[in-house]
Amino acid sequence: MKNESISRRKFMATAALATGTLVMKPYIVKSGTVRGSQANSAIRIGFLGCGGRGTAVANAFVNSKKNNCRIVALADLFDDKLQKAKNKWDEVADKKGYSKIDSKLMFKGPYAFEKIAGSSQCDMIILSTPDYFHPQHLDAVVSAGKHCYCEKPAGVDVEGCKKFIEIGKRADGKLSLDVGFQVRNAPCFSEVVNRIHNGDIGKVSYGMLHYHASKISYPEYPDASPLERRIRQFYWDNVLSGDTIVDQFIHTIDIANWVMGTHPVSATGYGGRKVRTDPGNIWDNWSICFKYPGDVHMILSGVQYGSFWDVGVRFIGDEGVGESNYSGLASITGKKEWSSVSAGKENGFSTAGNFNGLGNANEIKADLFIDSIISGKYHNQSREGAESALSAILGRMAGYSGEEITWGGMLESNQSYWGEIDLSKL
Repeated sequence: MKNESISRRKFMATAALATGTLVMKPYIVKSGTVRGSQANSAIRIGFLGCGGRGTAVANAFVNSKKNNCRIVALADLFDDKLQKAKNKWDEVADKKGYSKIDSKLMFKGPYAFEKIAGSSQCDMIILSTPDYFHPQHLDAVVSAGKHCYCEKPAGVDVEGCKKFIEIGKRADGKLSLDVGFQVRNAPCFSEVVNRIHNGDIGKVSYGMLHYHASKISYPEYPDASPLERRIRQFYWDNVLSGDTIVDQFIHTIDIANWVMGTHPVSATGYGGRKVRTDPGNIWDNWSICFKYPGDVHMILSGVQYGSFWDVGVRFIGDEGVGESNYSGLASITGKKEWSSVSAGKENGFSTAGNFNGLGNANEIKADLFIDSIISGKYHNQSREGAESALSAILGRMAGYSGEEITWGGMLESNQSYWGEIDLSKL
């Protein structure tokens, strides 16, 4: 694709051919508000789940130097989240010369996901609701014929991940469906993995994965009901988030899958809750050994508390070592030497998903997503996204049980958390 703004008319025409749906009339900005010739051809984005990570993703789309995108609709369970998001995106719209978000395109409550998915004013959806809801919400978006950028993880249980794959099959060849593993687009990681795949360290025989992250804090919400507080503080809840290994440490597990070109065959390990003092039930430390085909072991060390951070991977081969870190440091040592330091700051971790050392990974992934739609070469990351989630779930099951869990045994368990959260009681 040439480095130029994408025509929304071409976007919609391509999408219509793919989905067989009627092309709705484009959203036209109000007269007198245009400050650029591309203002009324912007890709219209529906933002579902107005939290911190979703906002970081949305920023990557809206602030792209290549593509012309804008947020036109919002959906969330809670009104305060909606109003905060509206204030932000109205300010962005004002700076870019767009009209502000129409109040009719603000959807609140348990069924907001269906309303925004079905809105004719949205070309695509950024899905960033609590992890537990991802399969259900993706189902609505794909059923409505919308392209979807879905935050990781694909699901928090085996049943949900299987459903995610089946939904992806319905989108295959018709819609683009990305899963938010932006680390794969970070130059410090993609370059190292490409070199490993090119044989620069020889045959991979061992891997070390570490995700040592600072704690995530929430307000107390003293006036909220127990269910509302549980959802607002979803990361602390092992049903809503899948626990730390599924919500956060999954990034390093996904890199191991990427390097190996497959998922683990079994896992063993331990962990627990040693120092956390929040009212939730997630673990703060994990030590999991994933076994991949060929008896290759990948050891995950994961902690999540305090105020420190250090995230990275190291893969050992028979001819060298390849490693990369969220700080931007990356290297190949051995027969073939190579190293690089990110142009970004070496320090800077954010639980909302802003990492200085990863460079412009979010922007790269956002641009590639839009390009896939315009070119008609649709992305479908449902299977690999679900397999990385299942790999993390495999590690969680091993840690919780203290026993070796096989991939087949995990799938056969058809573990399901669905039904444990009843939004009708909000």
